[in-house]
Amino acid sequence: MATLAPSVAAIRVAVRRTLTEVRRDRPVLVACSGGADSLALAAAAAFVAPRLGIPVGLVTVDHGLQSGSEQRAVTVAKWAEQAGFAPVELATVTVEGRPGGPEAAARQARYQALGEVARRHGASAVLLGHTRDDQAETVLLALARGAGPRGLAGMPFRRERAGTTLLRPLLEVSREQTRKACAALGLTPWEDPHNTDPSYTRARVRADVLPVLVRALGAGVVDNLARTAKLVASDNAALDSLAGDAFEAARTADGGLAVPVLAGLPAAIRTRVLHAWSRELGATPAALSYGHVTSLDALITDWHGQGPTHLPGGIQVSRYRDALVALPADGGPAGGSGGGWDG
Repeated sequence: MATLAPSVAAIRVAVRRTLTEVRRDRPVLVACSGGADSLALAAAAAFVAPRLGIPVGLVTVDHGLQSGSEQRAVTVAKWAEQAGFAPVELATVTVEGRPGGPEAAARQARYQALGEVARRHGASAVLLGHTRDDQAETVLLALARGAGPRGLAGMPFRRERAGTTLLRPLLEVSREQTRKACAALGLTPWEDPHNTDPSYTRARVRADVLPVLVRALGAGVVDNLARTAKLVASDNAALDSLAGDAFEAARTADGGLAVPVLAGLPAAIRTRVLHAWSRELGATPAALSYGHVTSLDALITDWHGQGPTHLPGGIQVSRYRDALVALPADGGPAGGSGGGWDG
């Protein structure tokens, strides 16, 4: 009897552990680019899911950003059909014209397509092939941006996005393991040229920054960065729970926030409440910055009659008496009372 390669076994175990959390009467979908990480994930899902009685399909997305991308997607789809995936979908997206840089725009287009396919087939979840190395890179990028705990928590194992459950089974599996698994299974992964293109920030971190850290601090730095994300995510969950309770306690009858309640909160809780309220008012999360939340916080902790804080989406927040109240760009109410605006 042939010995199962340790890399293949490790990935199957990770996928099995993940699939115990999904419904068995609905399919799961694997997002597969054809690269080593997602290809190893797909191969493991094709082995594990049927043995758990879970239907498994596959989606590959053609971003149209490279010559030959369509053929690459067709090749992945044909392999998936032969491997027994059903359904198999090739989703073509348009990246140009979307907000943000090329990486952010491609990511937005990809997740939108994955969500549409998942909803169409009633999938319980979409499996993503991000590895421990991807998590380490994400933490480094967050550090470089000066991100807070939410950024340092990296990519979550589970995330709900526009009604679609996204799961990342391989966050504790290394990129080297996925490559070894593909080799052991006789699979030839696609090498995405964007992964080595220095015009992409993550590619520079992968090719230049992380190897320097490994040489200087040892190979364990990748594990340590990924572990940091996991620990910070756990702390975030606790703080977010406390902030949720504080948010409800601070609400006023007309949708504003009571300043005396906010003023009595620790900064870590208060700023989370302000961030959540801003999103509820309609501020786009991606555009909502540290500066916006700091300016809101100053209406509570450094009040000296200053004018309103302007949030993304044309929303203005002012302090009126002992409450924060908001006014949208159209001049109508957005949580808070009418006249008497300070500033």
